[in-house]
Amino acid sequence: MVSGNARSRRGVSPLSLAFLDVMFCGFGAVILLFLILDHASTDSNALGNESFEIERDLLEREISISEQDNVELRELIAALTSEYQAGEIEAEDLREAVEMLQREVDLLNSDDVDSEQLRERLVSDIESLEVRIEELQASELDRAGNNVRQFLGDGNRQYLSGMFLGGQRVLILMDSSASMLDETLVNIIRTRNMPDERKVLAPKWRRVLRAADWITTQIPVTSRYQIWTFNTEVRPMVPGDPQSWREIADRDQLEQAVANLRATVPSGGTNLEEVFRLAAGMSPPPDNIFLLTDGLPTVDRTGPASGLVTPGKRVELFEEAIEELPPGVPVNIILMPLEGDPSAAAAYWQLAMATRGSFLSPAKDWP
Repeated sequence: MVSGNARSRRGVSPLSLAFLDVMFCGFGAVILLFLILDHASTDSNALGNESFEIERDLLEREISISEQDNVELRELIAALTSEYQAGEIEAEDLREAVEMLQREVDLLNSDDVDSEQLRERLVSDIESLEVRIEELQASELDRAGNNVRQFLGDGNRQYLSGMFLGGQRVLILMDSSASMLDETLVNIIRTRNMPDERKVLAPKWRRVLRAADWITTQIPVTSRYQIWTFNTEVRPMVPGDPQSWREIADRDQLEQAVANLRATVPSGGTNLEEVFRLAAGMSPPPDNIFLLTDGLPTVDRTGPASGLVTPGKRVELFEEAIEELPPGVPVNIILMPLEGDPSAAAAYWQLAMATRGSFLSPAKDWP
């Protein structure tokens, strides 16, 4: 038994262990080399793909820039060509004018020229030019349409209001009650107690004046007009009969009417019934009305109401006032902001829709 176990232990020799170690080390080295080579190949491919993407993006960007530059160059060439052609035409006209002047100089220097005939021809040419100038001025006035006066807002902006600015008889009604001094009741009371010089400089009132001024610049030159301010009374801005129409082409008279508007001091309540009644009594009646106000009326024909005018009472006064309107006349309303009159916007919008007019609640920088 002892000898058998000894023989079995002697079966494992050092030589066999060394051989196994060498084999395992070799396999490990091969596997390690394989892993290293495979990882390097993957990284190389990834780096190659990324480099290709970057290069492709750069090429696409260069192509896009080149195409844009090509378009700009074509536009520049077209513009230069157009300028060159215009310059050629102008140069040709100048050459013809020089030749004509030279011929006239030669005629004047000639001994056999008929000076009287030449003078008559020159006078005829001058008259023809004057007629042409008048025709150009008339066509320019027709093209401008309603630009008898100019109004430039901030930055010479043009506004889209949707208002119908035509009509043969345009009536401008501007509320000049004390509420036009400010948007809040507290500031209205405070400004109302200031001197007139401060009242006419109130920001809200200045906006109303600019709006009225803008309207006068948009009326067609062939139209007639009338401008009234109203609070508890109605005052025409053009001296004379308040119910007679004025020619918009009379620029001096229109400028005076706008100057009278600027000199008006807001005060009192708002009597809308009286101003509508006077508008209905005009002969012929207006065919377009502009109403600049900030709220519903507070006064009727009998005079100021006793005590505080409630919102319900103001709606009632408004309904009584619109019954005095002339039938079939569009009423375009520019409603300025006012604290404490929530029904005004809806009531005036309904009036504008019912009369086929327009309703505008402008921004602070309009017009």
